[in-house]
Amino acid sequence: MSAFFTTEHAAFAGLEFLTVKSNALGRRADLTVYAPPGPLPDNLPVVILLHGVYGSHWAWALKGRVHETAQRLIDSGQIRPMLLVMPSDGLYGDGSGYVPHRTADYEAWIVKDVVQLMREHFPAVTATSPLFIAGLSMGGYGALRLGARFPERFRGFAGLSSITEFGQLRAFVADYDALAGEALEQGSVLDWLVRHRDRLPPFRFDCGLSDDLLEANRALHGQLEALGIAHTYEELPGGHEWPYWERNIERTLVFFQSLV
Repeated sequence: MSAFFTTEHAAFAGLEFLTVKSNALGRRADLTVYAPPGPLPDNLPVVILLHGVYGSHWAWALKGRVHETAQRLIDSGQIRPMLLVMPSDGLYGDGSGYVPHRTADYEAWIVKDVVQLMREHFPAVTATSPLFIAGLSMGGYGALRLGARFPERFRGFAGLSSITEFGQLRAFVADYDALAGEALEQGSVLDWLVRHRDRLPPFRFDCGLSDDLLEANRALHGQLEALGIAHTYEELPGGHEWPYWERNIERTLVFFQSLV
């Protein structure tokens, strides 16, 4: 029996699309999923990919071509088959921040509903499937925060061009005051990394050398080094743009493979 009242499911051009009535949000929400073709192994690894502000569930696939990158890595033997799950952030304003709000829990949508839905629709995904989470910009904030907040759920996590503190969303959203009035948690990524420092899974983050968020990412790296919290950090050519994320998501997928 499904945990959800309704779920709609369709496939097109090698991708799968789901709309589900989310228990955490109290309304419908959308996901794009890429399952590699052919028989899938038991305990299939699951990678949740979070988009940034203004976007939705289709962004990583249609703008970032992440499924093509993953399949190329599978075909070359660099990674084993993985299920790529690309949920919307819940579609609050210009971006929900992937945090609990007064009227909907955008955090639980990702860490509970999305995971449960994958287990229901893909038999190869089991309770022991390795679970990873990554994201870009606002999604980087979401992935780093959720990975650190729920270290027992994730085998590893990663951020690309990440917002590192909730307040940085002010530069990206049209009505930050409304968002801040709704969001129940508005801290920094570092808060949860420090709180759970003794049980964090491996994590990495990177940022472009031409990215406006570079200094924030450098600062986070420096804070983690000063605190002795193990992590991987890279600075790479590029800015806050899809060519950077499309090119460098490969590093995160290979990193996740090393943890399987």
